[in-house]
Amino acid sequence: MSNLIARFVKEESGATAIEYGLIAALIALAIMIGAGALGTSLNAKFQNIANTLNGAGNP
Repeated sequence: MSNLIARFVKEESGATAIEYGLIAALIALAIMIGAGALGTSLNAKFQNIANTLNGAGNP
């Protein structure tokens, strides 16, 4: 019985899998936030270009 408990305490593969899962979740969250910010920035740039082009046709 004590051998089973000692082997369970030494086993680290479950903890490693959880750590890798947390790292992957944080990376995914960072990508989502970065992509959202990039999309907002690009939308503002293209809106500015569209407004400039619309204004250029009117004398």
